[in-house]
Amino acid sequence: MNFEWTELLRALALVMVIEGLMPFAAPSQWRRTLFTIAQLENRSMRMIGFASMAAGLAVLQFV
Repeated sequence: MNFEWTELLRALALVMVIEGLMPFAAPSQWRRTLFTIAQLENRSMRMIGFASMAAGLAVLQFV
């Protein structure tokens, strides 16, 4: 495997670990949070998604 593919797979694996923390540590709170998120309007979801992507890109630039 190329260096780039290895790094990409490591990054994806880390995302999976981080994503799994909440359902593992606090499943009922995670379920309530997902229910609340599911009730948001599309515009709000897009803004949250955009803010998350922008924050991720900013962190990548500094790292």
